[in-house]
Amino acid sequence: MPQILVRLIEHLQADDLGMPELAALIAKDAGMTGKLLAVANSSAYQRHHRNVNLEQSLVALGTDMIKTLVISDSVFQTFNNFPHSGSTDLRAFWKNSLSTAVIAKEIARTVEYPHLEEAYLAGLLHNVGRLALLATAPKEYGYNFTARDDEDLCAVEQRTLQITHAEAGAWLIERWQLDSFLADAVLYHHEPSERLESAHPLIRIVRLAHVLSSHASDETAVCEAAALCGIDGEQAARMLEGAARQVEKAAAHLGIDLAGADDVPAPPAYAPPTLDPVQQRLSEEVRNMVLVSEVGQSFARQQGESGLLEAMTRSARILFDFGNAVVLLENPTGHALVGAPTQGSQRIAEFAVPLAKGGAIAKSALERRPAFIGRDGESLGLAEEQLLRMLGTDSLVCVPLVAGARCLGVLIGGIAAWQVPACQRRERFMQSFGAQAATALENMLSERGHARRQLAHVAEEYREASRRVVHEVNNPLSIIKNYLSVLDSKLARQEPVSTEMSILNEEIDRVGQLVSSLAELKPSEAGPRPTDVAKVVDEVQRLFRSTGFVPSTVDIAVTMHDEATRIEGDADVLKQILVNLVKNAIEALGTAGGRVDIVNRGHVNRERQLYLELVVSDNGPGLSREVLAHLFSPVKSTKDGAHHGLGLSIVHSLVKKLGGHIACRSGRSGTAFEILLPAWSGASTATGTGLSGPVALPARALGSA
Repeated sequence: MPQILVRLIEHLQADDLGMPELAALIAKDAGMTGKLLAVANSSAYQRHHRNVNLEQSLVALGTDMIKTLVISDSVFQTFNNFPHSGSTDLRAFWKNSLSTAVIAKEIARTVEYPHLEEAYLAGLLHNVGRLALLATAPKEYGYNFTARDDEDLCAVEQRTLQITHAEAGAWLIERWQLDSFLADAVLYHHEPSERLESAHPLIRIVRLAHVLSSHASDETAVCEAAALCGIDGEQAARMLEGAARQVEKAAAHLGIDLAGADDVPAPPAYAPPTLDPVQQRLSEEVRNMVLVSEVGQSFARQQGESGLLEAMTRSARILFDFGNAVVLLENPTGHALVGAPTQGSQRIAEFAVPLAKGGAIAKSALERRPAFIGRDGESLGLAEEQLLRMLGTDSLVCVPLVAGARCLGVLIGGIAAWQVPACQRRERFMQSFGAQAATALENMLSERGHARRQLAHVAEEYREASRRVVHEVNNPLSIIKNYLSVLDSKLARQEPVSTEMSILNEEIDRVGQLVSSLAELKPSEAGPRPTDVAKVVDEVQRLFRSTGFVPSTVDIAVTMHDEATRIEGDADVLKQILVNLVKNAIEALGTAGGRVDIVNRGHVNRERQLYLELVVSDNGPGLSREVLAHLFSPVKSTKDGAHHGLGLSIVHSLVKKLGGHIACRSGRSGTAFEILLPAWSGASTATGTGLSGPVALPARALGSA
């Protein structure tokens, strides 16, 4: 409703509303100001000079005419913009409305009703429900919009639309929250006169005005309605005669063309033949299926739980005419329903309904069936009373959200008591709606759980990678520690330390690379590189040389191939593999001592792929069957330390990283790790058979520089 009309209605009953206040109110609407200036300067009101000032123009018009013009123009501005009003002939409708308004104002003056403009507005709006029905159901109501305005029309409206134009108009005006009986006057203008004998004066005035404007030829109806207001038949006839001239004058002032309005036909109301009940039910079911499908697609498009909950409550309000709606979801333990906060209600988040303590809401969730709860219900518990107050209604509809065999929660809508029968007839539709909402909610919860599991998996992988890095860092740190002690003794003897410093630099760089690998999000894009196996083995020897790590009872022997010397892969990765295996072999020999062999056996063809075979073996006591069965998996080791037991699993992953294979043979005569690494594709394919003689490194040579 235009704000100027709202403010004007507030001032209708104000005795102290002066011309300056009225002028200030009207000046806020440029269109209204222009129209009043035009009327004030028309031939009907112009006297000696033009009224260029708004307040002067208002004085010339008079308060009654001002209010009449402002009310009429505001109503026309509002309701001429109704949907489908442009494609419908409204001339007869507005002429009837203006006639009723003019007659109602004259009746009010005659019976000394103090609020003349209120009576005028009530008459003007008495049939506005017909516009509302036309806007809402143009196909079903298009013909009956121009039908004769009588009790038969109301009966047809009730049968075809389940609401009359009087009810629709009153509902519309009630939304304006006026402190007036205006809505009641609209609602009851078709009531029989005998029912209105003790009604409010405004109701009786509008009833008589309606009868005079629409049924003037029905003498009985005119006499009965006139008697309600204490008016005789002659007075009513004079009012009707005078109204015709005032309507023409008002239409001219407002710029409304009513020419030909009397020629618009007004046939009797028409109701299509009643459908076969089975066919009608089938039609309703098909419509509900289409609606449910559309609702399900709408739910599937929602982003986030709050968006889905908002869509659920909004759709429920539209489809079932709920005044308000909230959602209660099953808590993680499944023992209670707790409120899900939405944009319109945050307080609901603190609300809970225990499922074990009974009540209509809990019963609906447990039995997975809709429930209809009223204030006079026998099973009304505290939770139900709270929700009735929270939603500001006198009845509740509880729709369980069922997905498969599980009830995820309930959607609760607030309705008026008179809406309950209509909702009960749509129980199956509500169940289908609840199933669609529950499916969308379950999918969203599943996706959220999947995302949480993915995050947990990534976190676990990172923790595992961290443990591996810590384990690997221990190797170069141990070497650095041992070489620092060697440096100390050499510096004391003033001997050269360039070799040891070079090794320390290499190991420090390796520590940095291992730590940096935690932050590498993308694999290296560098192409394959050749690695000289003999050179890497020599570096590993140097790492163990001159440290106290190798006991005097352990010998390390190296046998290298003359031709097959290069593999395809990173030298640092191969170095890590050999350091782990040699260190494990030395620890396996223990204080009893023994021999560790590093052997290059040359090329091997496996499944049409060329590999270089490298073997690290010892002649220790061998591995037990239990250890051998879980050899390359992270297991709890018998060694001391938090990260022991990871070494061989790391070796396995590093070999796979190089694109190779690793196997283990173990028995009483010792343990051998056989590694196949991709041969460098640019190397000669000749496998070669000559082996260089074994190079034995006595423990005493490793133990000192």
